Amino acid sequence: MEAVLPAEVKIPSLRILMEAQIEEAEWVRERHEQLSLIDEKRLNAICHEQCYQQRMARVYNKKVKPRLFEVGDKVLKRILPMQDKTKGKFAPNWQGPFIVKKVLSGGALILMEMDGQVFSQPINADMCKKFFI
Repeated sequence: MEAVLPAEVKIPSLRILMEAQIEEAEWVRERHEQLSLIDEKRLNAICHEQCYQQRMARVYNKKVKPRLFEVGDKVLKRILPMQDKTKGKFAPNWQGPFIVKKVLSGGALILMEMDGQVFSQPINADMCKKFFI
């Protein structure tokens, strides 16, 4: 007996079909049907993947609360771990308060300190939270 790969049992090769004594025209027809089914299965997989991604996005976006800032709002700015002001685990995570001077498109903010000094670089709105007195 010859060894046969499991893939050849599912999709028979020419060698397997020669042993089964199937005509070449029939083999070509079956092979063509299998190739057309592969395209259909591929399209089904793509459709399933898109539906899954939409479901995951919907579940994630359900929990997201947008942070909307307006000019004049008081905010706290997050201290990132790579900044010099981090001094261990007991250091504060937020600094401020600051005032929003300008709201840029895409969720960026230009902040200024309470004394009027303006920061030169914008900061992402995700790194800020509203400060309430």
